[in-house]
Amino acid sequence: VPACATARLDTVGISPAGPRNRPRSRTVLRSGRSEAGVATAFGRQWHLPWPRRFCPMPSLLDQRQVRRGFDRAAASFDAAAALPAEVRTRLLGSLDYLDDTVPAVVLDLGSGTSHAAAAMKKRWPKSQVLALDLSLPMLRESRRQAGWWRPFPRLCADARALPLADGSVDLVFANLSLAWMENLPGVFAGLRRVLRPGGLLLCSSFGPETLGELQAAFTGEHEPPQPIPLLPIADFGDAMVAAGFRDPVLDRDLFTLTWPDLRALLRELRATGMGNALARRRRGLTGRGRFDAASAACEALRDEQGRLPTTWEVIYAHAWAPAPGAPIREGGHDVASVPLAQIPIRRRS
Repeated sequence: VPACATARLDTVGISPAGPRNRPRSRTVLRSGRSEAGVATAFGRQWHLPWPRRFCPMPSLLDQRQVRRGFDRAAASFDAAAALPAEVRTRLLGSLDYLDDTVPAVVLDLGSGTSHAAAAMKKRWPKSQVLALDLSLPMLRESRRQAGWWRPFPRLCADARALPLADGSVDLVFANLSLAWMENLPGVFAGLRRVLRPGGLLLCSSFGPETLGELQAAFTGEHEPPQPIPLLPIADFGDAMVAAGFRDPVLDRDLFTLTWPDLRALLRELRATGMGNALARRRRGLTGRGRFDAASAACEALRDEQGRLPTTWEVIYAHAWAPAPGAPIREGGHDVASVPLAQIPIRRRS
């Protein structure tokens, strides 16, 4: 991985990507065998189906701030995003699950500057690859990837309300974009809606151990630096099962990035759009006293080389869209929806 200007990327317990050589930690969830019954996170239960019911919890993320963060980071993203690029490469290696199948329509969800969309268009030149992102400046930057020889359409839209027809997509590829969506069962239900039966969902997200060292260092009035609420791997898988996806398989990697100081870390987070987007974040400027206190709290974390280490947990997952009428877990029960036109009617002679 090319090193950032201010960061060095190391790996902890990682094996090469690919369906035949995955990291040791693996969780396999089978539909109908999840003990949770319904997806549970942040101490609340999320009920489906989509779109009639939504997450009842108060919003934890300010989605306008999420969009603004990536808008501002569009020009600097590629130069700073060493870790997203590494995760993207590993996730692209998982496309081998499709074997020789060529998807007709591919959706790169949260495409950013669309490196993944360009790679998939190169892999399947005859497929229709759609790059979708919430940030318009990011999509403008992606024009560098969509050359005239392999163009692909770009769509500025919200992944929580996909403007796509039911059953219109064969493959959904989402690299780290799901980390910015707190109502994962609702998002997964929307992805299931647009996927054709047997379609593949391939995604990655950050786990709760991300920036764990700094979470422990910040106490009292200092605001934790983790910019988004993150689900553990079990809850992530439960959300997929609750949405009706079949045979989900989840993997987990731990990365360690090191920084010269806290200021360099925060600068790099902003350069990749990962500013604090919590709805309860402080709205004022950070004073010198608060910042100096936070920097002093991080000094005890320095490694043998004198650098500040941070852990980044990455969750990988893939699952298959079920056949029409397959049930969704709701309230501990399987609830199936069947179009009225598919119900046979017995007529009296």
